[in-house]
Amino acid sequence: MNYVLEYWKAIQSNDVIVSKRIYRQYERLVSEINESEKYIFDVDKANKPIKFIETFCRHSKGEWAGKPVKLELFQKAYIAALFGFIDKETGIRRFKESMFYVARKNGKSTMLAGIALYMFIADGEGGAEIYSIASKRDQAKILFDEAHNMIKQSAHLSKHIRKRKSDLYFGHTMSKFMPLAKNSNTLDGLNSSLVVIDELHSIQDRNLYEVMKQSQSARQDPLLVMITTAGTTRGNIFDDMYEYACNVVDGTYQDDSFLPIMYELDKKKEWTEQEAWQKANPALGSIKKLDDLKRKVDKAKNNPNDLGGLLTKDFNIRDTVNAAWLTFDDINNEETYNLDDFKGSYAIGGADLSITTDLSCATLLFVDKETEKRYIHQMYWLPRDSFNERVQIDKIPYDKWYEQGLLRLCNGNTINYGDITAWFMEMLEEYSITPLWIYYDSYSARYWVEEMEQHGFKMERCIQGARTLSLPMQQMGQDLKAKKINYNNHPMLKWCLTNTGVETDRNGNIVPIKAQTAKMRIDGTASMLDAYVGLFEHYEEFLRAL
Repeated sequence: MNYVLEYWKAIQSNDVIVSKRIYRQYERLVSEINESEKYIFDVDKANKPIKFIETFCRHSKGEWAGKPVKLELFQKAYIAALFGFIDKETGIRRFKESMFYVARKNGKSTMLAGIALYMFIADGEGGAEIYSIASKRDQAKILFDEAHNMIKQSAHLSKHIRKRKSDLYFGHTMSKFMPLAKNSNTLDGLNSSLVVIDELHSIQDRNLYEVMKQSQSARQDPLLVMITTAGTTRGNIFDDMYEYACNVVDGTYQDDSFLPIMYELDKKKEWTEQEAWQKANPALGSIKKLDDLKRKVDKAKNNPNDLGGLLTKDFNIRDTVNAAWLTFDDINNEETYNLDDFKGSYAIGGADLSITTDLSCATLLFVDKETEKRYIHQMYWLPRDSFNERVQIDKIPYDKWYEQGLLRLCNGNTINYGDITAWFMEMLEEYSITPLWIYYDSYSARYWVEEMEQHGFKMERCIQGARTLSLPMQQMGQDLKAKKINYNNHPMLKWCLTNTGVETDRNGNIVPIKAQTAKMRIDGTASMLDAYVGLFEHYEEFLRAL
């Protein structure tokens, strides 16, 4: 039985209702089962942990206490995907890391305890080291205790596994299973084969994740699983991993070794729509009681003080201050074009400059006179000295974008604005593309503007306020939704657009702001918007020039 395909059939037939990101992820997995050049799907390896869990593991709490664990289809599909994809060349598992994002009371502890016991006992790893990690030891022990209780209720497992002072020990392979917290004095020198991070949203210190990830470097087939509900604290490791997982699902990043499974509402307003609740609660009606959730929703409707906790814990809506500007579906446009088609053309330029931290970005905006469709061409810059550190710490694929020629590096630890001038000159000299106006952030360095003017470019100062930006930004948003902007499927611009939020004043005017954490840049959006201001101010004149 291929449970990934079975789950996909249930999704397609609407037997289960899932979020857009769950749909995208399983659509991709099914496609890769059928036609991947790099991976095979081994049904036996996919089903082995499922069979182990359902054969040897028993529930320890509530109405199911003492009964064999029977996994739900969504759990089987996840486990099958996690263990079933194998690299054709190496024969080892494809997925090394996974984020399983699901609302509370959907059987996550039972499923994870079963996975942990499988890798502890039956994965074939000699000297396996299994760690349950959390911000506090009491939280880390929840999963550990669940696994220990499963062992105690199984005659087969209990005679082979010994409980020691601080861990469980399996003598046949000299493997151990231990709970750890961030303040543990045993974090150094680990050689972990499986790390389970429980309730990732509660961990404030990114170093805990980094240490445990590094502890797996000597293992050939390690696995790190993060499982969590949404959190209310912004800017921590949870936000980093949530955003990374979303970007992998959405296709903004490519990471074949990372498996994101994101059970969440697609829109906040769906919390009042019972037919949508299953998107965040795949076990609703079986493990999670529908009547209990109905009571919570009814109470929250009458008592707004209960709404925040309900949205965060039962519907996986992150508690954020800033609203996203556009949905991913609004932003996503996979159309492409060839820059050679615009040789000898006029354009409108835009530039968003930084010194050290933010990206710098330059934009050329073209318009097809007949269709009035817009075409965007961009280049990005970062300082060379901090580049590798940014890739490793920020976990943003700047290195891949650099290899693809989408990003350039400036020597030293700051942005060299001369490199940006050189790019505009390159467009002029190699493609005969002439920007009639270049709109720049009003905070840009004066010497750069003077340098550009010396090369003959007409520079226009773009004040970064609602009076200047609101109408062009509204128009740009409508054009993106209508797929009227072909940005050559540029992954960096797509990423910047997904990071963009809006700030609205009392008159309904909008300006762009970061909707995510500080490292999630919007400079590509800002640069394109500067060019759009130019289009807005010179539209008729620009069309006449074409």
